[in-house]
Amino acid sequence: MTDSNPLVAIVGPTASGKSALALEIASRWQGEILNCDSVQVYRGFDIGSGKLSPEERRGIPHHLLDIADPREPFTAGDYRREALRVLHAVRERGHLPVIVGGTGLYLRALLSGLFEGPSRSDELRSRLRGIAALRGGEFLHRLLIRFDPVAAARIHPRDRQKVMRALEVFFLCRAPISRLWAQGRSGLRGFRPIKIGLNPERVALYDRINRRVERLYAAGWLDEVRTLLSHSDAEQWKPLGALGYPEACAVLRGKMSCADAIRQTQAATRHYAKRQLTWFRREPGVRWFQGFGDDAEIQMQVFTWLKATLSATREPSSDREEP
Repeated sequence: MTDSNPLVAIVGPTASGKSALALEIASRWQGEILNCDSVQVYRGFDIGSGKLSPEERRGIPHHLLDIADPREPFTAGDYRREALRVLHAVRERGHLPVIVGGTGLYLRALLSGLFEGPSRSDELRSRLRGIAALRGGEFLHRLLIRFDPVAAARIHPRDRQKVMRALEVFFLCRAPISRLWAQGRSGLRGFRPIKIGLNPERVALYDRINRRVERLYAAGWLDEVRTLLSHSDAEQWKPLGALGYPEACAVLRGKMSCADAIRQTQAATRHYAKRQLTWFRREPGVRWFQGFGDDAEIQMQVFTWLKATLSATREPSSDREEP
């Protein structure tokens, strides 16, 4: 198996026009789009996550949308497994995979791999949560210092999920997670990633973010959240903690005005966009374009560069970049 099969990945901050650019690339190069957004994988989380409607997808196949039940956890490892399955099917059809989304951890899991660890244990995690409830969340981190000081130094004491995962691995494997990290990861094989980054001017991006949040509320975001909250167990759903959803929940519970929720969501989204840019700037091999993905001039710049890059990818080369 060679690594010459091209795979296009579009990265950048929220509201930068990634989906619009993905649609145009898929249309021109017979592509199929793979979602890389950690909220859009969940069923029922449509408006708030910015999920394209079936009509907006223009008949282009979209994958990895609505594949997870919000009651169940969906990890980066789950995403990698599902994405690999779809990627190989797209390759068999002779089409171009186009990955688009703002969840950098998912993209890194797919391209760089994850360390080989045990499957999660709901029983063990329940016991750890009980210990944290009894003795405080930072007690778990002190346990981790005792069993795996290397991992404890890398994980913030308040990052409950990562602390619990590290303890889970230790108790299940009888080996520190830091030792598994040191063994390295198995990256993506059979594909050559071509990474496109969108980096619009900051003021214009923030203005678009503000207007986008207002449109989401006008499109019925509160009605969507009201439907989600109608489920008796919704309080336990992890995706209801995603960007903007806590504020919408607060409005429906009478704890916040709609105007305040919009303002707080706009501010949180702007901060999130900044964090996304910081993350993706550390991603190696990204070709950055200084504008929005739905701008015709930027699209032409991308098309010109991508055409040349795809041609080079399909030709044998002694200095081919490994994924």
